[in-house]
Order: sequence, then C-alpha cells, then structure tokens
Amino acid sequence: MTTKNNFKLLTIALLTTFLTACTIVPGGHVDNVELKDNEEAFDISPQVNAKFITPKVLAELKQAEPKASLNKKLDSQVADYNYIIGKGDVLSITVWDHPELTIPAGEFRSAGESGNVVHSDGTLFYPYIGKVKVAGLKVTEVRNLISKRLSRYIENPQIDVAVAAFRSQRTFITGEVKQPAVLPITNVPMTLLDALNASGGISPLADWRSVVLTRATAKGATEEKLDLYALYQKGDMSQNRLIQHNDIIHVPRNDALKVFVMGDVKQAQTQTLSRAGLTLAEALNNTGGMSETTGDASGIFVLRASTEKDKLVDVFQLDASNGAMLLLSTQFELKPLDIVYVTSAPVARWNRVIMQLLPTFTSIRYMSDIRNDILDDR
Repeated sequence: MTTKNNFKLLTIALLTTFLTACTIVPGGHVDNVELKDNEEAFDISPQVNAKFITPKVLAELKQAEPKASLNKKLDSQVADYNYIIGKGDVLSITVWDHPELTIPAGEFRSAGESGNVVHSDGTLFYPYIGKVKVAGLKVTEVRNLISKRLSRYIENPQIDVAVAAFRSQRTFITGEVKQPAVLPITNVPMTLLDALNASGGISPLADWRSVVLTRATAKGATEEKLDLYALYQKGDMSQNRLIQHNDIIHVPRNDALKVFVMGDVKQAQTQTLSRAGLTLAEALNNTGGMSETTGDASGIFVLRASTEKDKLVDVFQLDASNGAMLLLSTQFELKPLDIVYVTSAPVARWNRVIMQLLPTFTSIRYMSDIRNDILDDR
C-alpha cells in the first residue's frame, strides 16, 4: 500500500512539474506566483531540513579526502598467486633427453597449437601414462604428477610444464573505457589497475568514483563500488583489487553526475560534476552569476535528497548579501542531482520558494531512480 501511495504522490509531482515549469525557467520570479488558499495552508516544513550554510555546517558535510595508502591484503594475494589450470588451457610439456615425448612446435605452429589441450572433462592425454586429470591443479602439481607416473617407464624423468595458451579464465571490462575487452586470466596476477590499463584507460565520459566490480561467489553475485579518483589521483591502493575469473569491471558514464542551476541567474543550466568535484561558487560562476538587478543574494538555495526517512529534502541556504559569507560558497561541495536556486523573493518567504521547487526536485529524483532501475534490470 505504501508503494502505491508513493507512486501516486510521485505521479502528482511530475504533473505539478509541468504546471509549475514557468516558475523555474531562467529569470523566473517566485514572488510573481499567486498561491491559492489551500496552497497557502500547506506547510512543507515537516518534510524539509532547512539549514544556513555556515562554517559549522560545512564542517559537518565535509568528507574525508582519500589519502595514499598501502593494500597489504592485495600485496599478500599477489605474492601467493598461483594460476589454476582449467578446461581449454593448452599445456606445453617437455621431457628432457626424450624428444619423442615432446610435441615439436614447428615453423608455422604456435606453442598453443602444438601443446596438450585440457579437454572438457578436465584431462589431457600423454604418452605412456594416458589420461591425466589436470584441471584444478597448479602447474607445479601437474609437473609432479606426470613425473611420478612417467617414472614407471623412464628412469628419473626431468619434466618441465608450462601453460602455452590461457583459455579457461577471463574477465570482462565494460562501459566507459577506451577499448572494452575480454581479458584472459594468466599466470601473471592481474589487478584492477592492470585491467583498466590493458583496456586503454578511462574515457572522458567516465564516472571515476562509481566503478562497479561484479564477482561470482558461492553465495551468488556480489557488487562492490570502487573509487578510481582515490586510486589514480590520490594513490589510495585500498581501492585496488586482484581480478578473478568471470569478474566484470564496469565503468559507468557520468550521466547521473548532474547538478541543476535555476532561478535568477544569467544562464540557467545543467552542469556535470567532474572527477575533482564542483563547488557552489563554481556552479554559480559557470552560469555567469546571479542577476545583479533582480537576484536576491540572501536567497541562494541548494536542495538535496535527505537521507532521513521522514524527510524529503535538505535545504541549504547561503546568505551572500554579506560578502564574507560568499566565501563559504567556495567550500560547499555539490552532490549529484543537487538543485541550486537563486531567488528574487524575500528570504522570509522561503517556504513558498521550496513549494515551487519541490515538484521539480521530486521528479528529477524519481526519473533518476527509474533510470537506475532500468539499468539494473539489464
């Protein structure tokens, strides 16, 4: 029942967006909107967290910057790494002083074409000893196994085993990389950094902070979000991972990294957050600034989805009529889907301002959620 009610409320919000669209176009003046009696009676305060942008609020919102750090767990995994032979791999087996047991590579044949193939049942055939189960074993284990069995026919056999072609395991690199690819897992350990570099690196449209690593486990598929900004720019190796068979590395587009600047600014626009972020001051400057004749410097609002269950939106207000307070805008970091609104209405009527913006805010969040649900279902 709650889901149905939420859907109805969201639908109403979308319809209201169209009806109130004229109030949020560039230069729109909220104080020109005439509210009916029932609208005046509606108080949205219980659904809103309203805060002035102050040094204290900035300190509360500030997130710790990633720092260069080691990844001892990854270092240990790389040091202990051993390739596990699988079905489809091709092994090169050499018995010293017994050329009749070694398949010659030939001038026009690669090592992969002239080696011993691990068949679908996990075995390979070798002279004298017949079928040998090798899938799931390390190279050193296969060498010891063949040497032990072959010793029945050859005195003290000297054997070398290597993987000539890696065909059983792979990882998938998708999304905003320059060369999406399927990469083989080999006897050289591959990390997230290695995989991305092998794919040509990140494209300009990538969302650096939301790379998803999907991995199959005994309990099902798991997803982990990793921050390439912290890894590449700050040297935070805790964001690096050892890549395993069937891992999917997806680098999403930055489509969702939008902020919307509206109201009494010279050029209302949608802006994209870069990997370095975007401050309120930068967002306003990109629009050419607020209107000097009609903009109310005391009424710069930022609307953000609230993380509290009983709240819809957090509203941050900057009173830039005091020049010193304007400096705080350089420290206020915007987040994806924030709405920045500069009003020409008196600050005392902020409730009316938010009432006009609330449908737009709700509809943007709703459409973003729908988009994410569609992408998740693919």
